[in-house]
This record gives sequence, C-alpha cells and structure tokens, in this order.
Amino acid sequence: MSKRIEVHDLNVYYGDFLALEDVSLQIEPRSVTAFIGPSGCGKSTLLRTLNRMHEVVPGAHVEGEVLIGGNDLYAPGVDPVLVRRQVGMVFQRPNPFPTMSIRENVLAGVKLNNRKISKADSDDLVESSLKGANLWSEVQDRLHKPGASLSGGQQQRLCIARAIAVSPEVVLMDEPCSALDPISTLAIEDLIEELKQEYTIVIVTHNMQQASRVSDKTAFFNIAGAGKPGKLIEYDDTDTIFSRPSVQATEDYVSGKFG
Repeated sequence: MSKRIEVHDLNVYYGDFLALEDVSLQIEPRSVTAFIGPSGCGKSTLLRTLNRMHEVVPGAHVEGEVLIGGNDLYAPGVDPVLVRRQVGMVFQRPNPFPTMSIRENVLAGVKLNNRKISKADSDDLVESSLKGANLWSEVQDRLHKPGASLSGGQQQRLCIARAIAVSPEVVLMDEPCSALDPISTLAIEDLIEELKQEYTIVIVTHNMQQASRVSDKTAFFNIAGAGKPGKLIEYDDTDTIFSRPSVQATEDYVSGKFG
C-alpha cells in the first residue's frame, strides 16, 4: 500500500524565484519523516511538491524528479488530480467542509473522484476511516451533525479520516498540530504512530519535541538569508539529528540557538 518517495535534484520555483535548491532524499515506506527548519526555508514548499499542491500558485514549477513507487509525478501527461488521490494532505488548520455533515466530510474525496459507492459500502468506509483516525467512538452517534460542530482536535482527525478514505499511499501533514491544544496534539501524535503501519507519512513541524517523538527520520532545512533559496542541510535518523548531528547549523537549530 504505502510506497517509497524519491526526490532527485529538485529545484522549486515560484516564477523566477528559486524557493528550494537541489534537494535529493529518499523516504522509506511505512515510516514517518519530519521536515524541520526555520520559517521560509522551503519545508512546506517541498511537502507540497510531493503531491503537486504548490502548482496552485501561478508560475510555480519544478526541475528534477519526484518518484513515488518508481513513478515520476512530473512526467508528461501525469494528471495532478490523480497524484493528489495517491498522496493525501492534511493542513495546518483543520478545514472540514462547513456545510457538510461529519459523514459527508469523510466521503468528500471519494465523491470528488467520482467513485460510485453503495450506501452499505459508504457506511463501511465512513466507519473504517473514522476508526482509522481514532474518531469513531466520539462521533458515531452524530454522523449527520456538521463537521464544523466538532472541537479543533476532532476536526483535525476528521480531516485525517477524509484524507485516508480515498486509500492514499502517502499522507502529508503540514504542521497538523500547530492550531491544537496539548491534549489534541497528543491524540494526533498517537494517531501518526498508528497510521505509519499502513502509510508513508511526511510531516512539517516547528515543534522539535514533536519531531523527535513521532518521526523515524528528520530532514533539516535552512536558508542563508532573505531572498535566498532553502536547502536541505542534513537528513538522517531522528536520533542522530537530535543527538549527534554532523552539521553545526543542525545542532544550533535543534538545541534552540536559532529558528
């Protein structure tokens, strides 16, 4: 189900501006990889290139390759909509569709992909996706209530349920806990640990403790100054990055000297 991600010699541009320069890395299936680094260093940009979300910005384009399961996402003729079905995305702020019920939110991606699905199958999918997001027991009696009626932490888990309902191979998370309280954050972190049994997960986080708790590998990005491109400085097992990094800038960042 989950697949390896390979990034080769990737440059990401917004118009003429080079936002991210010469990134190469491999992300193993069924693992959690954290992207860390100061604001503006390109970590969210890289995350969005993994499902071509950055292309919603006019003038955005890439050079290089992004392979998922050996297939280049940027090969001629590849449909970005199909890429986004394969690679789910959970955003910084929970964004359930406000006019839809909890049930409709879970099924939104499936309906968007024009999958015809029977009532029984959709019931099963809603239940399995909400169970997968550790939300079923809290909402099973009110599936027809608006998704927006849930608490922030529940809304974020609803968004995760919506992302996994379409059976992606990769789940991207862009600071999924930054708008949440500590209890909800813990629930999402526990969930990430469970989800990696089935999915390849990549998370952008500003929270060093979170990166060290949830990820198997960590990539540290940095930027030489305003207007300069972000670069991948160091990529290794999370233990190594936090206890014995090989680059001084990594050590300065994870120990809180800057960022």
